[in-house]
Amino acid sequence: MHNNHQQTPPASPYNSNAASTTTASKDNSKATVCIILATSFFSFLFIIALPSTSPIRPLTIIRPDPALFPNQPISLTEIPSAPTPPSISYFISGSAGDSARILRLLLASYHPRNHYLLHLDLSASQTERDRLAITIQAIPIFKAAQNVDVVGKSDYAYPRGPSAISSTLHGASILLRLASDWNWFISLNAGDYPLATQDDILHILSYLPNDLNFVNHTNYIGWKESKKLKPIIVDTGLYLLEKEEIFYATQKRELPTAFKLFSGSSFTMLTRSFVEFCILGTDNLPRTLLMYFTNTPYSYSNYFPTVLCNSDQYKKTVINHNLQHVAFNKTISTKPLSLKPEEFDAMIQSGAAFATHFQFDSPVLDRIDREILKRSPGKVVPGGWCLGEPANDTCSVWGDASILRPGPGAKRLKKRIVDLLADDKYRSMQCRDE
Repeated sequence: MHNNHQQTPPASPYNSNAASTTTASKDNSKATVCIILATSFFSFLFIIALPSTSPIRPLTIIRPDPALFPNQPISLTEIPSAPTPPSISYFISGSAGDSARILRLLLASYHPRNHYLLHLDLSASQTERDRLAITIQAIPIFKAAQNVDVVGKSDYAYPRGPSAISSTLHGASILLRLASDWNWFISLNAGDYPLATQDDILHILSYLPNDLNFVNHTNYIGWKESKKLKPIIVDTGLYLLEKEEIFYATQKRELPTAFKLFSGSSFTMLTRSFVEFCILGTDNLPRTLLMYFTNTPYSYSNYFPTVLCNSDQYKKTVINHNLQHVAFNKTISTKPLSLKPEEFDAMIQSGAAFATHFQFDSPVLDRIDREILKRSPGKVVPGGWCLGEPANDTCSVWGDASILRPGPGAKRLKKRIVDLLADDKYRSMQCRDE
């Protein structure tokens, strides 16, 4: 508020009231926007910090089955023939009616060495959430490996808003607490599906440095400036228990100058070190960018690329590919399409580890199960740890989870990664200025 002590000619009461009303209206509008932005940001931080309960884990500690994780003595003279397989931490999320899709995706991407956290958002009923947890408990291999959990305290995750960042960081923080031995973090949704077995993926990753982050990224802004970066939004998923539409403020803001903006895709493969940097690190950059993206539309696809490429510590660890296959409309390149049966061969030959935008019970999924994953309905994908007879459910008898049996998918994935790393090409693609 400003006080003016200079003498001014008196104005008519009508004009004075009109001017003060206009000024008050502008001030109230600005104050309202500030209050909305502040409220949504602190709601954002609160949701990330929420504790999570899991109906999967009992109160008493149950050790994983020793058949899967035998205690192997360390030999000082023995030279290992292959590196120790890494571990991937998966956050698999969906909405109301997605529990069957989540379970199928879990079975298709399961391996005893990995860790899995399943999340049905608030639009799903508690009955559906409990039913998923009970189903998980009834599957012997999940109980034996003790590596599948269900989020008990869910939240909304709007793809167009920052609540998707909140939900993912929340899931990643839970996985950091649940397990200390994973190397990479992957967030999947109910429309994703693997194009290679976990034995294939873990085999190839075991030969790579564990500090590589696979993230599509570019700092080319173009049309995104006015559509996705300057608008100010309020994501109701951050503070309401009911599902409401995201709404836009009338004002827009200028692009930042303190850091460069990068955009990418919502699918990423992040290292544990980088996830800890975003959640636990002492550097303020991740939190600064959280504040910026709290009220930005489609912020999820921008957040991780922007953090990586503005960090001196991590910008040299980025591979400009996320190992996911996506089909795009040839005329509207920004709109992903649902994958169709006729695209099967191109999808497999892409060498990607995952693909996205599958419709519920798509026949393409059945073909992937049959020809690529060798998975029977309702069963996990066979791997080196499965010792049973093929005629009587191969994975009903368990062996050492460290033993991998890679197949043709490993060759395709290897070719894809070798191409990405060939001749230091990936260096020229890292966080570059367009």
